[in-house]
Amino acid sequence: MFFDSHAHLTSESVLPHLEEILKRAQNVQHILNICTDQVTLSEGMHLVKKHPHIFNAGATTPHDVETEGEIAFPMFEKAAFEKKLVAIGETGLDYYNAESPFSLQKKFLIKYLHLANETKLPVIFHCREAFKDLFSITDLEYPRNAPAILHCFTGSMQEAEEVLKRGWYLSLSGIVTFKKSENLREVAKMVPLTQLLIETDTPYLAPLKHRGRQNEPAFIAETAQCIADVKKVSLEEVAKATFENGEKLFKGLGHDVDKKKLFKSI
Repeated sequence: MFFDSHAHLTSESVLPHLEEILKRAQNVQHILNICTDQVTLSEGMHLVKKHPHIFNAGATTPHDVETEGEIAFPMFEKAAFEKKLVAIGETGLDYYNAESPFSLQKKFLIKYLHLANETKLPVIFHCREAFKDLFSITDLEYPRNAPAILHCFTGSMQEAEEVLKRGWYLSLSGIVTFKKSENLREVAKMVPLTQLLIETDTPYLAPLKHRGRQNEPAFIAETAQCIADVKKVSLEEVAKATFENGEKLFKGLGHDVDKKKLFKSI
């Protein structure tokens, strides 16, 4: 069984087909649904009532802070303090697709870092071509070794080492399976299983065998197998480690599950 640590299940392209998608994801024990605005958060609240193996995280993405940041922050703040979220994010910096000014991205990153610290929730980072600023801001504004995840990591080996040095988790998506992702597979080889997560980022970034299709949680097995291959360990070992890391991060979700039964059939 797998823990999909990052999926946009309540996005517009996924929601109409969600029940069929979840039926196909029999190999996924837990899914963290990422809410990014009022609509996806509202749908996420309904979703978790119907599907107890799904949990919500929330924040405005760095792309949208200019248009939605001020409106959405109080909503996510309220949900966090009411314990309706298990993580804050995805928040961060994106200098590759700079749809919001860098100054606003930094402002809301700091706001969400403070919220995560106040609520004692892990923070989920989105970062593209902005690691220097991300590290400098978090070193000032977020406690050292406080829980954090670098979602959909695509950076360099040096940047990966900086992530791990801070005690954060590094999450790999279907990108690691792409033919041109040799450098990312080297990162996968290096990351200790104790700091590794896997994700689909549904509906984006379907792994190699499913390129051109909308991604979904069931496809996470291909990402896990790729990582197992480069690390020269079993698929079961990757599944078990990333599952337990997800549970540890998100406050012991599924702690009553018999893990021997979960992983013996992988």
